[in-house]
Amino acid sequence: MKLVVAITGASGVELGIKFVRYLPKSIEAHVVVSDNALTVDTFEKAGTTLHQGEDIAASISSGSFRVDATAIIPCSMNTLAKVACGISDNLPTRVAAVALKEHKKLLLAPREMPFSAIALDNMQKLAALGVIIAPPVMGYYAGIDTIEEMERFLIGKWYDTLDIENNLYQRWEG
Repeated sequence: MKLVVAITGASGVELGIKFVRYLPKSIEAHVVVSDNALTVDTFEKAGTTLHQGEDIAASISSGSFRVDATAIIPCSMNTLAKVACGISDNLPTRVAAVALKEHKKLLLAPREMPFSAIALDNMQKLAALGVIIAPPVMGYYAGIDTIEEMERFLIGKWYDTLDIENNLYQRWEG
């Protein structure tokens, strides 16, 4: 599987970093970090290609690169609004536009709360286009006792949505 992971905003960047770190070695990961996200050295991992957030000519900005899925974790409200309006002025918004036009899975993890009516409208618009809107919502049914377990739960749920096998959290057994 070839996966693009874009990390935007400032708050919640740790979830994006861990999302990349927990990826199985079989995933070819291409990571985009916006200028507001974090330092580049955090993403050194075998099998990961790092792209600069402003490099609109990067390989992943073209539909011919053939990406299987794209995830933006966390997704700032600015990025969400740009994707909803078709603005692709940086690499994270461009890879989202490519995912939409190529009918590939696109997962957005909006990070702010409460959500404004404008943000909810943008999310609804994108959901109607098939975008997976998956904010980091805690799930207490998985026997979670620590922040790390909660993060693993969130990442595991995102992986499930993108068809990435994982055992990051305890699944519901009824």
